[in-house]
Amino acid sequence: MNELIENMPSPESGLKPCFNPLNCVFFQKEFKDVDKTFDQLVMIALKIPRTKVLESNQNYWKGVCRSLIFRFPDDLEILKTGKVIQIKSASRYGGGDLGVNGTRVGRLLTALEKLNS
Repeated sequence: MNELIENMPSPESGLKPCFNPLNCVFFQKEFKDVDKTFDQLVMIALKIPRTKVLESNQNYWKGVCRSLIFRFPDDLEILKTGKVIQIKSASRYGGGDLGVNGTRVGRLLTALEKLNS
């Protein structure tokens, strides 16, 4: 079976927590129109430079975002579970990310806010 499908989180269990806060950011929030918000977040994520979609369905989206110079991979996940959306951005390698994952999640949320204002 495909490794991505086997490791895909279920809406019941949610995304795995960050084990290292120095190279990972986790965000979750309840939204009134969770379906619309999920679709908007995926649309925004697709516009992130150097991002390749690894998995996508009606509840879950996962992509790999690569850094500009060295092409370090960071995993970006968006999960819709009930009325809650979870977002996780985590570096695959290294003990720190110099704030890249926090900035990425912050930009996603800022772009979402602009779409809905």
